[in-house]
Order: sequence, then structure tokens, then C-alpha cells
Amino acid sequence: MSRRKFLAVGLLVLALLALAGRYAYTHMERYSEIIDRGPSPEARKNPYLVAEGFLKQHSVPVQTTQVIQNLPDPRQNQQTLLLLADREDMTPRQVERLLTWTKLGGHLLFVAERLWDGQTGRSGDLLLDRVQVHQLLSADLQPPNRGDRKTENTFGDIPFALRAPTESPQLTKLYLENEKDPAYFNFDTRYHLEDPNDHAQSWANSDTSTHMMQLIYGDGLITVLTDSEVWKNQAIGRYDNAWLLWYLTQDSSVTMFLQSEHSDLFSLLLRYFPEALAALVLLSIVLLWHVGIRQGPMRAPASRARRQLIEHVHASADFLLRRSGQQVLLRALQQDILRRARRVHPGFEHLGVADQWQVLARLTRQPTSAISQALRPRPSQRLSSSEFTRQVAHLQTLRNAL
Repeated sequence: MSRRKFLAVGLLVLALLALAGRYAYTHMERYSEIIDRGPSPEARKNPYLVAEGFLKQHSVPVQTTQVIQNLPDPRQNQQTLLLLADREDMTPRQVERLLTWTKLGGHLLFVAERLWDGQTGRSGDLLLDRVQVHQLLSADLQPPNRGDRKTENTFGDIPFALRAPTESPQLTKLYLENEKDPAYFNFDTRYHLEDPNDHAQSWANSDTSTHMMQLIYGDGLITVLTDSEVWKNQAIGRYDNAWLLWYLTQDSSVTMFLQSEHSDLFSLLLRYFPEALAALVLLSIVLLWHVGIRQGPMRAPASRARRQLIEHVHASADFLLRRSGQQVLLRALQQDILRRARRVHPGFEHLGVADQWQVLARLTRQPTSAISQALRPRPSQRLSSSEFTRQVAHLQTLRNAL
């Protein structure tokens, strides 16, 4: 191909590419797509991450802790402690420390974790039992005790009125003073808070049960909830759940207690050193296998070809001796001797015992005393090995002589 033709083909290809590009550009439609990759690792680790960010956005100082100690002094400035994690391992000393902190002016908010047991007179939730609040199942309540309360009181510094909702029986309503529309929260209606000693100054309830109570405790305040699911990442944006969190923590510094259980050594090793644990397990298996190896060569099973009849006879005799005892074997030999004598001497069975012994003495050429000693019934006590062997040998000699 000449240079001129090669140049013409190149220009033609470029023109076709330009036309195709223009067509694609004029007919291309731009769009954006959002790919949901699920919660971030931080959100999966901390179910209250959104709540923490929400408070910070509303200028509420927030810090998180995993250890209940060195809490900020509530006498310096107002402090709120949110106990939102599991408190199963909380000790009585920690409970006493929290209540002392609250008496000094702190605001303690926690979730009731156990149901009240009327038989034992306690729930097992140390903190809930100390403030004398009971948590019951809503299904166990009698109709007169259901959430039909109405009160007007102060919740913090803002007066409000609580009424049982009628339009939305599954939601908790909170009416503020001078407000027409209430706030709504979706607490779990399966649980109910009871105040048997009337210590609560205010409470919030749905149509079926009470879900939030506040008690004055010394110079401080205690708020008890049936659950904190309303403030978790997936639920805080629903209804007025986020507003309630701000309302309970406004004008104070917040400490969120999110983890009450400390990981043990094995959990930490499994989390940060899984390869080392796997190597340790394999090393332990190899060590046990090495220790369990037999020392010396294994004994091969006996060949079937070398087994003789005498071995089976010895094995059978040993089995009968262990199973039936000495007396059975001796009687069997005695009966065999008498049976052979009947064949050799007709009418032997009709003779007396003394005559039989004389016949046997003549047939076997043994003295009558030896015959009587061999055929006389033996006492039931066990014979020694040597005595038993002599007795068997004597009977065997008599039998072979017939």
C-alpha cells in the first residue's frame, strides 16, 4: 500500500471514530446512583453513634466511657450519665458509687433490665431495686392499672403534662406546656414501669403501660426507661425520639456508658492475634500426638495359621474355671469317670457306693482310699491352685485307666 492510500485510510478511520463519538455523546444520559453499603464499622460497633453525633450537633458536650469511675463532679456543672449498655456484671459497690454521684446533683438515666419477681421480692437488677421501681410485663397488668395516668409536673426545668394517647395507642405522648401538639416516642409496649411507693414525680406512658419515670434523688435526678431502642442508630430518626434525647440532656454535659463488660484475655487474643492462636492450637495438637505415640514397635496380631487345638482347649478350660468355678469342673470329671465305669462294668449303676469304689479300684488298680478321696463330694470352699491341680490330675488318672 502506498503512502497516500495509507494516509487516506487513516483519515477515514478518524472520521468514523469522530462520528461515533459525537453520536454517543448526544445520546448519552447521565444519572447518579447511590449504593448502600450498610452501616459503617463505627456504627456497627457503637449502636448509639448517631445519638452521640446528634447531641454534639446541638452543642451538647458528649463523652463516652467504658468504666464507671472518675465521673465528672456534678457540683461543678450539671452532668448527665446515660447507662445504655448491659449492666449484668455491675457490682453493688458500683451501684453505690453511682447513687452517691446522683445525690450530689447528677442526672442518672438507665434502662430497667430485669422483671420484678414477686416471690423473691426483687428483680436482680441492683440499680432498679435500689430506686424501688418495678418492671412488669404489660400483658400481666390488670385493666385498672394500665397506663391511664395523667399528671402535670416538671420534667427538668420545663413544665409538661403527660396523657395516655388515644389516637396512637402504641406510642407514648408527651405534652409540653403551651404546646398543642404532643411529642411521640415508640417505646416497647411489652414492658411497664411500676412505682409502688409513689416516689416518681413524673412519668410517660402509652395506652397500655408506663415507659419512663423520673425520681428526685438527693440533689440529683434519676430517669428510668423500659428500653433505649428509641435512641439506637436505626430508630433515633423516627417520631420524636431524637428530640426526647436532647430534652433529657439539655443544659448539661453528657457521659455515655456504652460498654459494661471488659473483654477477657482470650477474646482480646482472638480479636488481635488469631494467627498466633491458630499456631498455638496446631502446636498443642502435634505435641499431644507426639506424647501419645507408643514407645517401641507395635505387637502384630497372632497369625491364624499357627493356632493349635490345644490353645482353644486351654482357653475354654480357663473360661469355664473363671465362669463356673472349681466345683463344677471337678463334678464333671467325677461324672465322666462313673459314666465310663458303667460302660466297662454292666450293672455298675445298681451297686452301692462302697461296691462301686471296689469295682473302680479293681478296674483302675488304685487303692480304695484313693478312689473314695477322688469321688467323695468336695466342700464348697475354694481350693488352692496346687490342691486343685492335684485333684484334677488324680481324677484324670482314674479316667484314663478305665
